[in-house]
Amino acid sequence: MRILVLSDIHGNLEGLEACLAAARSAGGYDRVFNLGDIVGYGANPNEVVARSRELNGVYVRGNHDKACSGITDAEDFNHIAALAAFWTKQKLTPENLEWVRALPQGPISADGVPGVQCVHGSPIHEDEYIIVVRDAYEPLTETDAMLTFFGHTHIQGGFAVDGEEWLTLRPIYKSSDDAEMFTFPMKLSAKYLINPGSAGQPRDGDWRAACCIFDTEKHQIQFLRIPYDVKITQKKILDANLPDRLASRLSEGR
Repeated sequence: MRILVLSDIHGNLEGLEACLAAARSAGGYDRVFNLGDIVGYGANPNEVVARSRELNGVYVRGNHDKACSGITDAEDFNHIAALAAFWTKQKLTPENLEWVRALPQGPISADGVPGVQCVHGSPIHEDEYIIVVRDAYEPLTETDAMLTFFGHTHIQGGFAVDGEEWLTLRPIYKSSDDAEMFTFPMKLSAKYLINPGSAGQPRDGDWRAACCIFDTEKHQIQFLRIPYDVKITQKKILDANLPDRLASRLSEGR
């Protein structure tokens, strides 16, 4: 089985479509895991929700999904994120708003995929950031899952523990403009935290949309980076009178 893992789309329709097209070209996929923050920041919340619903995958909610649907307020957000959350809540159709509001809290286990779970931030707390290896210590030691897919940081890669060995995983790419794939073989003896990266607002210095494919038979991860027409996405943000920074950061990968 090949599972496409998406996270942090953030209302970026072009980024999402680029990931879906690249996954099809890379050998296709049988299922989709969506790790949350489907909306917030970007100018196409309804279109992204509609496309995500069509994929009929496994979903967990993100912190922006909660803020944009009214589950939580945005008092912990910076002013740009808070403005975008308010704008998104006003733009979502009643049906899409209810769908976002009903997204489940992680961790979520996927039927037919034993030993695998999906979270937004961490299996310890859904809004917790896992950025460096010390952040990964408790999630990896406290959970029984051999593989946890997480998002929230917008940084592609992950962490692993194999006995006494702790690893930080970062894909290596040759360019910053082309579509690329980095294949990572996994050990059956190790436990993993894998972040597919952000489909809609990368923050790891690479502007290209990010996702990954988990091949359950080969027991490997294919990390993907995909260029897309970021200028179209930026124009939509500016035309919507959303903060300029939400547009400019897309070409910076920050």
